[in-house]
Amino acid sequence: MAATRGGTGNEQALVEQWRDMLALHARTQCELDRALHRHGLCASDFEVLDVLAESPAPDGSCAYRVQEIAERVHLSQSALSRLVARLEKDGLVERGLCAEDRRGVRVALTAKGRTRHADVKPVQRAVLTRMLAD
Repeated sequence: MAATRGGTGNEQALVEQWRDMLALHARTQCELDRALHRHGLCASDFEVLDVLAESPAPDGSCAYRVQEIAERVHLSQSALSRLVARLEKDGLVERGLCAEDRRGVRVALTAKGRTRHADVKPVQRAVLTRMLAD
């Protein structure tokens, strides 16, 4: 296999694929932020609401530990804590102590947060559909 500048052909193809993925992510993130801004949210805000809305409880309630949310939305715990504080200030989520571990914090959607999520979900999904369609 002939070497190309920067490595083998396979390596270069892998690097180009990685850069294409990063570019697609950046473009999609910008489009999401632009579309969601009209609804008072950014893409990361919506991701947190979306995780919290995935509720297995029959009463529609759901609470996740901050660490569990951080793993799902790929934010550092400190960045997520600031984001959750902003969502709480806006009345979209509420924080409470974890019953099984009094040191932990659980986050849950409020009724306002559930409504905002339901209103904005079609907008977010439409952007994903447009940006990620082959």
